[in-house]
Amino acid sequence: MKEELICYRNLNTDELFVELTDIIDELTSKSTSEFEISDVVLKDYKIKLSSCVSKLIDFSEKSGFDGNLWRVYITYLLVTSENSYSLACEMNSDNIVSIRSFAENDFVILKKYFDFDLKKLFDLFDMSFLFSICEYKSAFRDNRPYGRNIRDRIRELAIKLGNSENTSEFMDTITRFYEKYGVGEYGLHKAFRIGHDSDKVYIKAINNIQKITFDDLIGYESAKKKLIDNTKAFLEGKPANNCLLYGDAGTGKSSCIKALAGEYFEDGLRIIEVYKHEFKDINNIIEKIKGRAYKFIIYMDDLSFEEFEIEYKYLKAIIEGGLEEKPSNVLIYATSNRRHLIRESFNDKKSLSDDDIHKNDTVQEKLSLSNRFGVTIYFGSPSPKEFETIVTSLAHKYKIKMDEDELLLKARQWEMNHGGLSGRCAKQFVDYLRGF
Repeated sequence: MKEELICYRNLNTDELFVELTDIIDELTSKSTSEFEISDVVLKDYKIKLSSCVSKLIDFSEKSGFDGNLWRVYITYLLVTSENSYSLACEMNSDNIVSIRSFAENDFVILKKYFDFDLKKLFDLFDMSFLFSICEYKSAFRDNRPYGRNIRDRIRELAIKLGNSENTSEFMDTITRFYEKYGVGEYGLHKAFRIGHDSDKVYIKAINNIQKITFDDLIGYESAKKKLIDNTKAFLEGKPANNCLLYGDAGTGKSSCIKALAGEYFEDGLRIIEVYKHEFKDINNIIEKIKGRAYKFIIYMDDLSFEEFEIEYKYLKAIIEGGLEEKPSNVLIYATSNRRHLIRESFNDKKSLSDDDIHKNDTVQEKLSLSNRFGVTIYFGSPSPKEFETIVTSLAHKYKIKMDEDELLLKARQWEMNHGGLSGRCAKQFVDYLRGF
């Protein structure tokens, strides 16, 4: 029956789905006596079934999912299947009447597989010891590709699908999921980076993004508010600007971007991290994401260019200046220790007697990149008093038991030997204390 899938035909490329549904199709098309004719046939089915169960267990342990693994697995395939129907639902398109009729055909088939009780197979082949696959508990849950919220969301969806009384209810349940959360990897992950496969460029998920909230970033209230206000406007479909976060090292610029990823994930915000050598790929990336229902921030960390580097010319055209308009669901955020991103030298200031008679044009070209960020936000090193506030706040958060005077004395000694006044230095000091 799976060969009759239309919208969800890409499921037929999934090895486990194909193997197990082949067994189900053969079982439902034959009588029990036919399976008992040959011991060779029985052995062959046992081997195939054992292979499928092994793959389900691997899926659970690698991803952290549990419960009825067959149903969870099909739910996972439905959630991640980017096809004409699921993408139309994600975009909340009003014109899905035609394609819905094709999807209805698919859901009749998919519900049959979803509802099939694997225990029938295990009983038939005298493999009842495999029953626990229907109520499986994953041994390890930390450092999995999907966080607890995502795992719970998919498990809850599997339960709702299992409670569906008919195909229509089954289809409506997954459709509402697409409309609320979207489909594919973008619906499950907060952050991504660029990957390369031969000559092809693709977007791959970052599985374990560091969990940081704005409450963890002590101080810089006006800077944080400026960043948050611009991001909220972006998410609400209002005019918003590309952002440059610049200032001293270790002051929380990159941490603010990580905090955005967690804070606004449910609102559809996704972060794509891009490195300098990948700027030539950005147009391809924008082409892949411009039609999606999510809001994407293309994030460039520690952005700066030496005199001999020309990648900034790609970036200038992408930010503002190319013929093609940047999609409304894409912004560029960058962090840098420099206000002016391209390194300048005294040679840029020499008189007009030098080889480059248009020195002012050269200087203006270098300055124009940072000017193309509509919002610039400064993060300066904290004052000694602000540094002490950061230290005491972090010590309280992590329950460091130490006299405050002694704590601050040690903190001042630490910062003099470890990079000076910064939030990063304060965090490193408190982490050092936590190790004892």
